[in-house]
Amino acid sequence: VGPPFPALENRRAMAVGKNKKLNKGKKGQKKKAFDIFSKKDWYDVKAPAYFQKRLVARSPVNRTAGLKIASDGLKGRVFEVSLADLNQDESSHRKIKLFAEDVQGKSLLTNFHGMDLTTDKLRSLIKKWNTLIEAFVDVKTTDGYLLRVFVIGFTKKQRTQIRKTSYAQRSQCRDIRAKMIEIVEREIVTCDLREAVNKFIPESISKEIEKAAAGIYPLQDVFVRKVKIMKKPKFDVSRLLEIHGDASGAVKADGTPIAPGQRTEFVEPKPLESV
Repeated sequence: VGPPFPALENRRAMAVGKNKKLNKGKKGQKKKAFDIFSKKDWYDVKAPAYFQKRLVARSPVNRTAGLKIASDGLKGRVFEVSLADLNQDESSHRKIKLFAEDVQGKSLLTNFHGMDLTTDKLRSLIKKWNTLIEAFVDVKTTDGYLLRVFVIGFTKKQRTQIRKTSYAQRSQCRDIRAKMIEIVEREIVTCDLREAVNKFIPESISKEIEKAAAGIYPLQDVFVRKVKIMKKPKFDVSRLLEIHGDASGAVKADGTPIAPGQRTEFVEPKPLESV
């Protein structure tokens, strides 16, 4: 007569090493306490020289280990910063995007990557009883950057106007849109990226559009709503170092130039005693 429970006998005879489930630890075991930031290094994110504040942020990355190089993990990161923080003024409705292009020591050198209006500012511009006019155009700078520039504007009620609404006709909208495209092309096509950014910040292009459109239909709240970089030239280290070293032509949002003495240069922090 065989054993009463043959299945149990087989289980006893089974080798421990063959059964994967027997080797598993108990559920709910605590893992060892491990600080993930102990394997990371911090790098200083530096804005181009045409902004007043150079040190934008600090960014962590895993240390170089084997084939994984730390600089490769940093290049290509995009940082979105308020223009008010970069130039230390009141232009808080502007957001600037900075693209990490190269690593020099513990500094991460960035370049201009785009510009945008904050959502609350854009929503506050839209009102009833007037016409919203938008236009966009692709423009190439002298140093090979292809920019897509978006412009927004609103029709304005005149002083002597009795009528409640200020709606522009379709033909007037078309003419104003053509003026917007013409002025943006004229202003950007003859300058490099740094000069273009210095025109976007004080809204000089917007003021030109307002003046030009006054003969067609008066405009108000004209802004360069957004700037996107569609194509970039081949990466040049010497060109990037020139952007980070030369601060000529830097301006604030109100158009006043930034003196070199007003800049906040990076100062190496003291090493921490413990992490």
